[in-house]
Order: sequence, then structure tokens, then C-alpha cells
Amino acid sequence: MKSKIFLILISFLAFTSCQSQTDSNKATNKEAVKANGPLDRTILPLTPPEYEKSTVLDARNATAPEPWSLKAPEGAPNVVIVLIDDMGFGHSSAFGGLINMPTANTLAEEGIQFNRFHTTAICSATRAALLSGRNHHSNNMGSITETATSFPGNTGIIPQSCATVAEILMLNGYNTAQFGKNHETASWEVSTSGPFTRWPVYKGFEKFWGFMGGETNQFYPAVYDGTTKIEVDSEDPDYHFTEDMTDQAIGWMRAQKSLTPDKPFFMYYAPGATHAPHHPPASYIDKYKGQFDEGWDAYREKTLARQIEMGVVPKGTKLAPMPEYIKPWNTLSDVEKKIFSRQMEIFAAFAEHTDDQVGRLYDAIKEQGIAENTLFIYMLGDNGASPEGVANGLLNENTYFNGVEESLDFVASNLEKLGTRQAFSHFAAGWAVAGNTPFQWTKRVASNFGGTRNGMIVVWPGKLNQVDVVRDQFSHVIDIVPTILEAANVPEPTSVNGVKQKPIEGVSMLKTFTDPKTPEFHTTQYFEMVGNRAIYKDGWVAATIHIEPWANEPRATLENDTWELYNVEEDFSESNDLSKEMPEKVKELQEVFLTEATKYSVLPIDDRSTERLDAKRAGRPDLMGSRKSLTVYDGMYRMMENAFINVKNTSSTYTTEVEVKKGANGVIFAMAGRFGGYSLYMMDGKPAFTYNWVGKEQYHVVSSKALQPGKHTIKYDFAYDGGGIGKGGLMTIYVDGGKVAEGRIKNTNGNMFSLDEGADVGFDEGTNVSDNYSVNVNENRFTGKINYVKIDIE
Repeated sequence: MKSKIFLILISFLAFTSCQSQTDSNKATNKEAVKANGPLDRTILPLTPPEYEKSTVLDARNATAPEPWSLKAPEGAPNVVIVLIDDMGFGHSSAFGGLINMPTANTLAEEGIQFNRFHTTAICSATRAALLSGRNHHSNNMGSITETATSFPGNTGIIPQSCATVAEILMLNGYNTAQFGKNHETASWEVSTSGPFTRWPVYKGFEKFWGFMGGETNQFYPAVYDGTTKIEVDSEDPDYHFTEDMTDQAIGWMRAQKSLTPDKPFFMYYAPGATHAPHHPPASYIDKYKGQFDEGWDAYREKTLARQIEMGVVPKGTKLAPMPEYIKPWNTLSDVEKKIFSRQMEIFAAFAEHTDDQVGRLYDAIKEQGIAENTLFIYMLGDNGASPEGVANGLLNENTYFNGVEESLDFVASNLEKLGTRQAFSHFAAGWAVAGNTPFQWTKRVASNFGGTRNGMIVVWPGKLNQVDVVRDQFSHVIDIVPTILEAANVPEPTSVNGVKQKPIEGVSMLKTFTDPKTPEFHTTQYFEMVGNRAIYKDGWVAATIHIEPWANEPRATLENDTWELYNVEEDFSESNDLSKEMPEKVKELQEVFLTEATKYSVLPIDDRSTERLDAKRAGRPDLMGSRKSLTVYDGMYRMMENAFINVKNTSSTYTTEVEVKKGANGVIFAMAGRFGGYSLYMMDGKPAFTYNWVGKEQYHVVSSKALQPGKHTIKYDFAYDGGGIGKGGLMTIYVDGGKVAEGRIKNTNGNMFSLDEGADVGFDEGTNVSDNYSVNVNENRFTGKINYVKIDIE
């Protein structure tokens, strides 16, 4: 009996001890959470709270802590940024332009418009600034990635100290995705070898679906899903990239909200439109037939009148004078008018189609029931409208980059191709100036609002006041990140992934969402692009047009540039130059520019243009380094020009070993496509070569004898004439050591083959270099075996 009582007593004491430990464990867990305090979101990534080690033996007798998960701040909204490419302030009907953009119109009515919002005058620079909240030179993106140099501020390598808003939001509990154009990754890093640390999926975007370069063919796009090259159904006659990327964006958003409805997302939606090539779908291409026959001068006058009536520019705003380079419409010939009118019809159709896709995206957000908690930012341009079509417009934009003129007769004879798969077209520069109404200049001219002023619309149902009042505070693209962070209640981080962050250089615009009379918050801003530069300070602008956007040479040396002065509080369009009346004000602002330029790594200024397309001349890294030889193999494809051996302006030899059956056909090796490139291939067993000179001419060299079945070594030897860039040469084809064909290549591409098509082995992806074989990759694929292709340069 005594022993039983003893056992009961021992059991009770053990239970009491365990219970005491359990209660103690619960308390310890609570105290641990308290001790850790609120999350410090300034140091990213966030880390789970730490708990004291448990002393409880049996998990059944212990209380587990609450599971920790990364969550966004309570009430954080979904955020969508839509960034249209190469659209001017005066293009969209929402800002008085003559292009119907119904989605922009509707969102402008529901939301608020900003009429003094600024970009950087060129795409890569604006995009880097937009996503980081720092100036473009702070991001080492002084120009586009393809013209990077080795100078700080221009290296094309975005530093880890400039974390993107995507990375900040992702590390604060958001899902993130990017669709469309990237153009922020160093061009020599866009290859199978990477490195991938500066690709979107390593810069904060959990999902990337789009293209890496500055532009893409809307019918034959070079698409990546993450870092993986993928194929799209280009053979479908109705295929269009902007529609495809919109489908992808909507699908991702729906899936994200289906699985995690309470988790906010950040989406960056950046179509290639309306950058060249101007490629509307066939169903849109004639929507504007005859609507621009009055010309660009009438367009400017009508647009300004509409802008004043709508209140998107102040009453009394004047048209800034047209640049002398642009001919008055009434002096043009009937042929010129016909060509130029058609070019603008194509562009307008392209723009309206793009806006319709933005409408599909916003409708999907509303259908999902999340519009009330979505901050939707619609930026109508990443710079001013583009003048790269120069005086006459272009059937093929690649001629511009290679310094090759397209005559009026040439464009006129190909007019029916504009906007189709047979063209890589761009409108004449006169339409760029008109599209930037009421300003004087265009894209690339950072020293004038025509290059940097873009309309912006913000929609956030229930969070905006006085939506009928246009916001006219000076603002800049670097202000978007701090605005998003404040809206999401996320602080600016001081450290991301162990890297100390540069302070964000923009200022939040959030107060303007509810108070249209918010005082100026962004009072000083520099602008610079290839020597064109300006400074804004407290309502004044001092600026210099160092080089006109269509010119080959600057107006003067950097030291001797002529500066202009504008009081933009009173002179919205920069039409009244006060520099002669107020020279001391000019000097004062020039000093401010130099201070800001030094602070943000703008100096030294590099005003070279096409010369910087060549890595060696520009001084940037080259994946090939000093190599004079490269061997590639069957199946390698989309090797972009900037990550490939450079065969331009030099002699080169292509040696390949193939195994064939009788009548072999198909592509052995091809660089780029229909709008410039070269190809080694076989026709009915005969070795052949085509050089496609900027899409204007194709030079064919074809053997008269077919190969016998078996293994053969074919050598394509190109002897360059020399004497400058873009010259011709002699192509000789050898089979097993014997010469089988020879022919002249009259001209070559001096600066580039393509911004969106690369080198392929065993087929020709995208567009076809040569008319001698099909554009369909399944039909132009080589029917034999390719053991290697070896490329040697002098």
C-alpha cells in the first residue's frame, strides 16, 4: 500500500514538473517575440525571430512557437507600373494628342494626371532610374547598355548598392513579376554564360517573361522565360508579342491571386511598343487611313489647342519653334506627303493597339476584384518620341544604326511593306517633334523637355482626391520608387543582401495623390545624355543642345556649347530663351549643373554616339576579349551580337565540317536576319553564302557543284577591302581545299547586325537572312550533321 502511494506521489511530481516546464516554454516563446521587437525592414532580407532553446524532453509537452512567415505590411497595395516605349508627350489623346488611346482616356478620368513628369531622354537610363529611385548615372547607366564605356556612371553595370523596388518589395513579402522589355543588363552578359546576377530574376523579379535588348520584332520576338530562351508561335499569322506578353501578365496575376489572395504583388509591364519597329497587327494597320494627311505642322497646332482646352498645359502656352532640320509640311512634295502620312498612320495604329492591351490588363485586375487595392501607374513614354527615323523615315531602322541612307524613292517603292513582317519601320523625325508637342526637341535630347517630358496617369480607387485637377508639380522618374515605398508602408532599406545601399535620390509624390496643391518637392534635377545637358532648379532651366539627335557631329565642343535659359514656371514649352537678358542666371545654373554632375558621376561627359557601339572603341568589357577565333556547335542559338566574336570591318573565315546525304539543304550558320546579317547554308547540296546588307541588298555566292554524300570541310573566306567601316570584300568558298565559288560583297554592316536577333547554328531562328530559304525554322533547319563551325578573324 505504501509503495502504491509512493508511486502516485512520484508521478504527480513529474507531471507538475513537466507542466511547469511547458508553462515556462510558453512564456519563453512570448518573451522571445517581445525581445525581438517589431521587424526592422531597413535591413533586408528580414530574418525570423530567435527563440531560447527548449528544455522540454517530449514535444507533446511543449508548445511550438507561432510559425513565422514573411508578410508585407498590413494594407500594402498591389502595384502595377506600365511603361510605354518611345511615346511623346503629345501623342496620346489623354494628353491632347491625336492618337486615340481609350484606356488612357478612361484611366485619366478615374485617376490623376501629371503634366510635369520627367524621364532621362533614353530607354535604359530611364528604366534603371525608374526601378531604383536613383539617377541614371548613379546606376552606371548614362546611356544604353550597348554604348557603355569604362567610366563610372557609364559602365552599364548597375551596382548592387542600387537595389530595385522589385527586390525591396519581394524581400518585404510581395510577389514580383516583369513582362516585356528589360534593356538594363550589360549587353556582354546576355549569353548562355551569363553571369545572370544582373538579369531580372536576380534583381528582384520572381518572374520574367520578355526580351533582354532595346527593341524586338513584334512578330518574331526573342523571348526569355527567366533565363531560358523560349520559342513563340511566330508562324501564326495573328501572332503579336504585345498580346502574348499581356496574356502572360494576366495569367500570372490570376494565378498569384488564386493561390495567395492576401499577398500583394508588384508587376512591371513594359511593352516593346511604341519603339521601332512599328508593328501594329493587320487588324489595326488601316485604322488611321487619311487622318494625318494635313501633316505634322497641323498636328502640332491641333494638339496644342486640345491640350489647352483639356487643361494639360497652361493657357497661353506657345508652340516651341520646329528645328530647322524639319521641313515645313507645305514645302514637301506629294510623294513625301504620301510617305510621311502613311508612317504616322502605322505608328498611331501601333500605339492604339498597345493601349488596348493595357486596357485588357486593367480589366483583368477589375474582374479579379482587386482594383480598389491596386496602385496603377501608367507612364506614357520612357523618353520623348524618337527621331531615329531621320528626315525621311525608315523601312528598316537598322540602316540608321549603320549610317546608311534610305532614299525617298526606296521608301516609296516599299510603302506597302510599312508596319508588316517585311519591314522594321520608323517614322520621319518630323512626326517625333509633332509627337512631343508643345516642345521643340525629341528623344536623346536631355536638354529639352521634348526629350524628357512624358505624361503620367495614376489610378488608385478610393485613395485619390480631386481627380479632375492635373498635378503640375515638377517630378522625375526617380520619384516613383519612394512613392511606392511610402504607399506600401515599406521603409527605404539601408542594407540589402549584405550590401550597403546608396540613399534613394528621388522624393515621394504620395502627398500629391490627395492634395493637388502640394508644394514643389523635387526642386533640383540634372539632365544629361551624350553631351546634351540641362539643370532644373526652382522653376528655372539652363540647357544646351550639344548635338542634334539626327546630326553626326556636335554643334561645338563641350567647353564652347551655347546655353539657353527658360523660366518654366511661366514658359511651359521652353519657347522664350532668356539667356541673353540674364547671363548671370545662366552662370549660376551652370555651376549648379557641375555640382550635381560631380555628385552623381556624370563627369566626364562622353559625346560619342555610334562609335560607342563598338566595345573596343568604347572601352567596355567584351565577352570575347582578345580572342581571334570561336568555335560553335549545332543547336547553339540566339547568341547576341554583343556577346559574340566581332566580324565587322575585318577579314574573316568560317570553317565547318559537315556530314551530308545527297541534296542536303538548310542553314549551317546564320547571324541576325532579314534586316541585316549573313548566312552559310546549302541549297540542293550546293554550299552557299548570303550577306544581307541592312535589308537593302542581298549578295549571294553559290557553288555550281553539289557535294557528294559523306563528310566534307567547307571554308567560307571573306577578304575585307579595308579603308574604313562598312566596306565590301571578296567571298570565296572552298570544299575540301578546292575553290568552288567566288563573289563580291559590295557593302557590309559597319556598326551592327541586329539589336534583337543573334547567331544560330543549324538553322536560322526569327527572320531569315536570305530569301533563298524559308523563314520557317522547321523548313530552314540543316538536313545533314554539323560537327563544328569555326570562325576566325584577322
